[in-house]
Amino acid sequence: MPDQPQHPNVATAVRYHEAVSRGAVGDELARFFHEEAVQQEFPNLLFPDGVRRALPDVLASAERGRGVLGHQRFEVHNAVAAGDQVALEVTWAGTLAAPMGGLPAGHVLRAHIAVFLEFRDGRIVAQRNYDCYERPDRG
Repeated sequence: MPDQPQHPNVATAVRYHEAVSRGAVGDELARFFHEEAVQQEFPNLLFPDGVRRALPDVLASAERGRGVLGHQRFEVHNAVAAGDQVALEVTWAGTLAAPMGGLPAGHVLRAHIAVFLEFRDGRIVAQRNYDCYERPDRG
């Protein structure tokens, strides 16, 4: 995103995505979330039925993700803030650390994501993801 003054919640949302890109887990990740946070991913390639997680599950999922992905990167392209809500347009690429569903280790998954964040006391209290994965090239 261009360097310009940002709404404080947009700045936090961008820092959060940067931390996840670095593989943040535990306290480093938890500091972005309100203790009552709920994260929801709507149905997508990886979670066909969607998934809803409370904060302990978000943190556990991040730990498990380290074994699945060798590297991941989020790029925030657009952000809009209104009050305590932030909407982001994001692209994601994740390199598999291990084979998954017929895809070999080293395969790069890509997604275009709309993320809606709600903040309370400067921290994320709700996250809703609409992840649109590109078709995996099974070569």
